[in-house]
Amino acid sequence: MTKETYLDLQTLSEEEAYKVVERLRGFPRPRYPFPDITPPYFQRLREESCKWIDEDFGFHSEAAREKHKTHYFTDINARAMPFLTFEEQIPVGRFTGTFAMLDDYLGRATVEEIYVMRERIADILTGKEEAEPQDHGVYHQTYLIRKECLRLGMPIRQFNKFASEIDALICGYQNEKQYVLANTPPPFAVYTIIRDLTAGGIPYAKYACLQKNYRSLPDIVLDHPHILAIHTIISRLIGYHNDIISLPKELCRRGDVINIVPVLMHEYNLNLEDAYMKAMEIHDSTLDEFMILLENLPDFGPWQELAYEYAKDFGIMLQGVWSWHTKGDNNRYTQGSIVDSEFDSTKWEWQDKGKGVWNR
Repeated sequence: MTKETYLDLQTLSEEEAYKVVERLRGFPRPRYPFPDITPPYFQRLREESCKWIDEDFGFHSEAAREKHKTHYFTDINARAMPFLTFEEQIPVGRFTGTFAMLDDYLGRATVEEIYVMRERIADILTGKEEAEPQDHGVYHQTYLIRKECLRLGMPIRQFNKFASEIDALICGYQNEKQYVLANTPPPFAVYTIIRDLTAGGIPYAKYACLQKNYRSLPDIVLDHPHILAIHTIISRLIGYHNDIISLPKELCRRGDVINIVPVLMHEYNLNLEDAYMKAMEIHDSTLDEFMILLENLPDFGPWQELAYEYAKDFGIMLQGVWSWHTKGDNNRYTQGSIVDSEFDSTKWEWQDKGKGVWNR
């Protein structure tokens, strides 16, 4: 097998990177023993998300907006939580699309620049800023997430947990920056913390209380360390399988170092094939952990049956996100449809005057 370092692979063009990853064809891929459920409102959600992009993402170039429309971000939440109604999918669809596109956009932003945005988003999510934002589309989408969640009857204590995990997601974006800007993969232990935050699985886990009648579960169930461990493991697995799918894109792009395969190549001096196989071993071991936790829940008394159903549906969530990657018609990681970071500190300035606005 050819032995390359991660830095060797970063010299490749996008076309060459996709050809290199062809060497992994036939290698094991993630597999999950859970139902794959497709809700009937896919197309309606897609149409809604295209409207959001047109209305609130003018800070992206037109080319980036048109590419993002083909990524079908709302398919992710629809597959992950297929028991939600169409109306219940709207706020989590806004979350999914807004923060995926923002992650693309802020690829070259610094920790400090992201922090200003993070504070404003937190103020909106917590209700500290009550007025509907009129300046930046990300803030408008954030405002609508809060408004719609509460209108749908999400208990405020559960919404606050969802909001807290959105803040943690942005914290993850900040934590990865020192490695992104240095173009150096982090140690695996650090990568794991960052990926748990940025994969988006924990906010999904908090939002999942809106499915079925799970909002009736008390905090002694929803906040139990065993259940919280399941939330983290699901997010970790989503991060792992996302990294496997996005590998061609991230091999050839400077700074895209938060991926389990390059991390393992760098830390253990492995070639691409061996690092990939080690990544799959880690993934499969983590999946085994989830299955053990699922089948060995604590005694939740009268809530036992509902708590088990709630935990089991995280398997459907995991399968659903994977199916978006592998069975859908989205172009998220298709060669030629990848969106590059458009943030440029020499052209864009974040002016925080109580109302953060990007100005050209």
